[in-house]
Amino acid sequence: MDYIDYYKVLGISKTATAEEIKKTYRKLARQFHPDVNPNNANAHKKFQQINEANEVLSDSEKRKKYDKYGKDWQHGEAHEQARRQQHSQGFGGGQGSSGSFDNDEFSDFFSSMFGNAGRQSRTKYRGQDVSASLQLNLSNVFTTHQQTFTINGKNIRITIPAGVENGQVIKLKAYGNPGMNGGPAGDLLITFQVSNDTAFRRAGNDLHLTKEIDLYTAVLGNDIMLDTLHGKIKLKIKPETQNNTKIRLKGKGFPVYKSEGEFGELFITYHVTLPQNLTEKEKELFTELSKLQKNGNS
Repeated sequence: MDYIDYYKVLGISKTATAEEIKKTYRKLARQFHPDVNPNNANAHKKFQQINEANEVLSDSEKRKKYDKYGKDWQHGEAHEQARRQQHSQGFGGGQGSSGSFDNDEFSDFFSSMFGNAGRQSRTKYRGQDVSASLQLNLSNVFTTHQQTFTINGKNIRITIPAGVENGQVIKLKAYGNPGMNGGPAGDLLITFQVSNDTAFRRAGNDLHLTKEIDLYTAVLGNDIMLDTLHGKIKLKIKPETQNNTKIRLKGKGFPVYKSEGEFGELFITYHVTLPQNLTEKEKELFTELSKLQKNGNS
């Protein structure tokens, strides 16, 4: 059974303060935590070693005993038994912190120096947060709905409020990785990836659409039906509507996030298309219209 240099395990000097030990331990614990290094035997072993080192060095009584008898550990317990008989008391419980591994994973060296009595305090640590992404379509997030997805082998059912945006992140408290030593679980951070599967362009809570109308409708006016995310609506196009005319439909845009019954606006831009493949008769009529227009303006 070999002597273990706990200072070397943590990478600190023998004069390190309690705060330096605490800071170094937490940094290493996060680095080699099993949640961060799944199925990594070397990282798990290192995690055990730094927890054992911290168990000793963060406790003033255990650290004192270790510094006094460390390299002479074979005889340290005999000296301590004699001292306990003289003072009729043992070591008090320390305030050190350790990791999340079982007692039987302590080294033989540790057990020889401290026995089971040395395995006492366990600081609670919050679990790691987990990040996930959820793919949605724009038409999906027009209404509030529920969706189930799988994280770490667990099915999680969440309610997705209408109006979420692409790249938006929501947090589900305590749905992350479990904590250490009975500490709270981390959080689950979900990033929404929203793809546009509609003819509309979204800008915040507003929607934009380019609607093609033929020349005759633009000149003479007419009623047309338009498909929106709210359903079909009738639009009245005024006579002599110009190309790129923009109209606004209030309350026909996208739902406002977590504001029940509130919607943005729908902006429609008319794009006038010219007739093609004209017949000779149509060309004659357009020529006549052109003459009438010129004569009317002269």
